[in-house]
Amino acid sequence: MRFGIFFLVLAYMLSQFYRAFLAVLAPVLKTDVGAQPDDLAQASGLWFLAFALMQLPVGWALDKIGPRRTASVLLAIGGAGGAVVFAMAQTPLHINIAMALIGIGCSPVLMASYYIFARSFSPAIFATLASSILGAGILGNIASSLPLTWASQAFGWRETLYVLAGVTLLVSVAMFVFIKDPEALADEHVSKGSVLDLLKMPALWLIFPMMFVNYAAVAGIRGLWIGPYLGDVYGADAGTIGTAALVMSLAMVVGNFAYGPLDRIFGTRKWIVVIGNLGGAAAVFTLLLYPSHGIWVSVALMAAIGLFGSSFAVLIAHARSFFPPHLTGRGVTLLNLFGIGGAGIMQSLSGRVHGAALSGATDPAQPYQALFVFFGTATLIGVFFYMFSQDRTD
Repeated sequence: MRFGIFFLVLAYMLSQFYRAFLAVLAPVLKTDVGAQPDDLAQASGLWFLAFALMQLPVGWALDKIGPRRTASVLLAIGGAGGAVVFAMAQTPLHINIAMALIGIGCSPVLMASYYIFARSFSPAIFATLASSILGAGILGNIASSLPLTWASQAFGWRETLYVLAGVTLLVSVAMFVFIKDPEALADEHVSKGSVLDLLKMPALWLIFPMMFVNYAAVAGIRGLWIGPYLGDVYGADAGTIGTAALVMSLAMVVGNFAYGPLDRIFGTRKWIVVIGNLGGAAAVFTLLLYPSHGIWVSVALMAAIGLFGSSFAVLIAHARSFFPPHLTGRGVTLLNLFGIGGAGIMQSLSGRVHGAALSGATDPAQPYQALFVFFGTATLIGVFFYMFSQDRTD
């Protein structure tokens, strides 16, 4: 089990890498492939949407055939295959296809881990385990910052993607070998119930809106807009953008590990999420008010967004406390559908917001101020609905 979880962490590092690396490659993709910021927003959104659409079939597969085959097969075909397509890309359309494939390949990895945690460990430590794998996995986010900048400059971005495709394939094979599926439930329990039973639970409906927007600002800024923003507003080069992305990624690592034990310390999940996301919204609106006050001020505020916006695992733990055991797989993937689907939709919409604000803008910061209004307002709307939810801990 330890080796299986180790390779799931490696797979999740790859997932974090793939969802965030476009921001760092934005300048070279513009030159070599003709991909504009709005094209990359669409490609990034397709990663999230493909990932989200896979959550319901992945949830069924986790409950029916287990995490070993579900995670390893999809990562091999979609993750490694999509990375090869990306390395061969000649147009923005090829980037779109590659990102959709990679999203499909990465879709089961985190939920396979959560499924194992929910079925094989004490419910009281679920949030801590879930946050820990998020924190460790975000090392992949770090790899998509300055290390990717160095590798693409030293070896070429296409060659780097081919190597990543090979690494992804090796990790998928290791998962197939080392992951052990939790002991099966009795057939009579497995055969009863579906995702519709989860949707009938009133307690979940006030969690869904927060889940929908919780990850949107972090994913949008770190995964896409940090590069164009720093380049357009401050004239930052690739090395500076890579460093800024690294700082924000490190803040996300700290945030995930910090959130993990808080539900046991304070005896609440709901108010941890509320306070944390209000802090994230405050950082977004501060960036709105001071969009060009200094590059490292902006980087510090984006790091705060990453720190406070890392409550994803606590939200999953909150919702998981309402799931019956035989619907654990479908439950965690349903929540992930809202989380990643929301990030994908917001990512795609953010490209339109940026494009609309760009028309007639007299200051390079104006289009990004529109983005900050978009992300900050969405977070506050999610918090508003979530404040009426039923708190529950294990």
